[in-house]
Amino acid sequence: MNSLRKLASQTVVYGLSSIVGRFLNYLLVPLYTYTFPAAAYGVVSEFYAYAGFFAVFLTFGLETGYFRFRHRDDIPAGAAYPAALGFLLLANLVFLALLTGFRQPLADLLRYPEHPEYLLWFGLILAADAASALPFARLRAENRAWRFAGIKLAEIILAIGLNLLFLVGLPKILALWPQAPLARLYDPNLGVGYIFLANLIASACKLLLLTPQFRGIRWRAGLAVMRPMLAYSLPMVVIGLAGMVNEMLDRAILKYLLPYDLPTNLRLLGIYGACYKLSILMTLFVQAFRYAGEPFFFAYAGRADAPRAYALVMRYFVIFCVFIFLLVTLFIEVFQHFIGEEYREGLGIVPILLMANLFLGIYVNLSIWYKLTDRTGMGAWVSVFGAVLTVGLNLWLIPSLGYEGSAWATLACYASMALVSWQLGRHYYPVPYPVWRMAAYLAFGLVLYLADRELVGFCGWDAMRTGAALLAAFLGVTCVADLRPLLRRQRR
Repeated sequence: MNSLRKLASQTVVYGLSSIVGRFLNYLLVPLYTYTFPAAAYGVVSEFYAYAGFFAVFLTFGLETGYFRFRHRDDIPAGAAYPAALGFLLLANLVFLALLTGFRQPLADLLRYPEHPEYLLWFGLILAADAASALPFARLRAENRAWRFAGIKLAEIILAIGLNLLFLVGLPKILALWPQAPLARLYDPNLGVGYIFLANLIASACKLLLLTPQFRGIRWRAGLAVMRPMLAYSLPMVVIGLAGMVNEMLDRAILKYLLPYDLPTNLRLLGIYGACYKLSILMTLFVQAFRYAGEPFFFAYAGRADAPRAYALVMRYFVIFCVFIFLLVTLFIEVFQHFIGEEYREGLGIVPILLMANLFLGIYVNLSIWYKLTDRTGMGAWVSVFGAVLTVGLNLWLIPSLGYEGSAWATLACYASMALVSWQLGRHYYPVPYPVWRMAAYLAFGLVLYLADRELVGFCGWDAMRTGAALLAAFLGVTCVADLRPLLRRQRR
């Protein structure tokens, strides 16, 4: 159980940069939604959706490939990291050159002909983030979780400070002292572009902090190492791109599929993007778990009790995810104040998106079967299946249900992928997951949520007291059924 305790402790440390750090970043959502109209925030949601796709493509799956090849007997010791880093930097330089040359035609294609600078700024952000992926992976592999968390937090805190400066500080200085030197730097017409600039400056500073991890790059000597590593890693790109289709496609295509004029479609996209942020607690927990879980799963793979350990991890992972689902849905009256009033008409999609991200977390746990058996190609097909399902459902549901159709498509996709991955895992890497117990907790959470809607919405009960009582009921059941027995076994 020492390894499980280490996984839990590192999940907490990575959570400082993922959950706590990005929760601070999440606090920018009120700033954006109270500052900009929904149509302007729709532009932000759309660009970050595009960024998600390119962020996967520009890392070439080499994070996972590095974990797999860093201790391979047929690879020279210490050769995997410099070879992969050199390849990654060269590829991103080519990407930046192409984007710079074609930024205006691309801006015209995306219907932003007056803002080609948005594409250039985002290209620089994406290249900086891709270049930092391998250094961060090395820190994870070397169990340097605190340095990882410190750099991530520094980036987030700087981005928050710059957002406050650009969106609050400079406008106030301009209003009070029009001739101030800082005020002359402010251009009101740039609008949401200041959000992108803040991100770009923070990403550049992150690269400076990671400078020690860029030593020893090999441009040509690593070609022999890169061939088998890319053969393993490139299917992860397919998996990642398919995952981005599942996660980001809705915000990328809503503008084009909603049956209204462009300003109205952007407004609805902004509402959907803001309400999506209310499911961020689930997303952040899944991400923090993935940071700590991937090295743990690979390190534990050779042990006889590995399947039992993986099953135990999944069991408590589901319990905590159901807790997050209930925390947000039972106290939605509190969480809704994180977005502007104009955006709250979309609150009905929040429970759907929370449950969708819960199934995404289950899928992340289940994905060990193809990573540990080197069947990344089969894993890619599972992700492609999910992507095809997402595309089809979005094309079908958005014109009739609007952005609610996107939310249901996301839930259907992740639930289907989890089911397919579980079935394949039973054949290629059997793990005794407590399926019925996990299903019982999911059902119990949904019953409590529906009971809350009935008691508060139709019977007029006090929302806060009812939510607190139902959440306490869930905690009481999990404590008696799972947590107390686990503590007793550890004491023995």
